[in-house]
Amino acid sequence: MNHPDEFELFDLRVEVVEGDRPMVCNHAAGDFFTVHGENLEFPPGQTFPLYPLAALLPLLPAKQRPTDTNDWMTTDAEVACPDPLCGARFRITRTGTSVFRHSEVTRTPGPTPSADG
Repeated sequence: MNHPDEFELFDLRVEVVEGDRPMVCNHAAGDFFTVHGENLEFPPGQTFPLYPLAALLPLLPAKQRPTDTNDWMTTDAEVACPDPLCGARFRITRTGTSVFRHSEVTRTPGPTPSADG
């Protein structure tokens, strides 16, 4: 990072994996999407069900940020489908990092640099 208002977020891959019961929602093992900054990217022609997506969305910004090695957000990678009858799980993997600039993602002024650093 070269500019004082730069910060990094993890890029993510969210993939459907089979659990111990049959899947009943409209997703299949191997379906996935990626997260880069605020953008979700889906492979061409692939869909993803609304309700599991809604359950996953609150977790994604937390997974994008650095966390302590003892934080469960660091260690736990799989999330169960919110449908209690569906056996799907969603594996959230950090795949790399992307650099962003505060001045390019918000109109709120950034912190003022201190005199000592």
